Amino acid sequence: MQLRRADILRAARELIDAEGLDEFAPRKLAAALKVPAGDLQWYFADRPAVLEALADDLMAGVGDPPPAGPWDQRLITLAHRLRRALLGLRDGARLFSSTSVAEPNTVLAGRTGMLILIEAGLPPDRAAWTVMALTQFIVGHVIEEQSTRPKPAAGPAGEDELIGELAATVTADPARRFEFGLGLMLDGIRRLF
Repeated sequence: MQLRRADILRAARELIDAEGLDEFAPRKLAAALKVPAGDLQWYFADRPAVLEALADDLMAGVGDPPPAGPWDQRLITLAHRLRRALLGLRDGARLFSSTSVAEPNTVLAGRTGMLILIEAGLPPDRAAWTVMALTQFIVGHVIEEQSTRPKPAAGPAGEDELIGELAATVTADPARRFEFGLGLMLDGIRRLF
């Protein structure tokens, strides 16, 4: 069987989905593909190279131009695409945040976000900072969403009401929390115009 880059990335996805990012190793990937570990080096020099390629593969389609409309609706579409992409792989947000990807899909997603904001009237430097801040919010949110840490239990009776409210927030529907945080980000971005 001829080994192809797409086959390697598909097998890497399957391994991470099954075992998690921390357990991913090129030797396990080679075993899953039933090839000698050295064969992978024709495509990827090491573990970081595989993970960078996989992170960029996750971003496929995220940077496609959103439908025409107001800038904020276009940015919302882009934000939801990024969240879905990161949720599409176990530990996807951790994978993305642990790589320094300057590959085509990732660059296109950032460029699309910047163009939306530039067309709306932001200067390029502010558009870049805004896209970075929005991306950091989304990645951080999804890291928390994908976390396997146990959620905090309700506190004892008579607990400080504010602490109880904070604990309830952690267990609230992640999609609702995402929408709320995204709304806060958009309100802040609107102040830049």
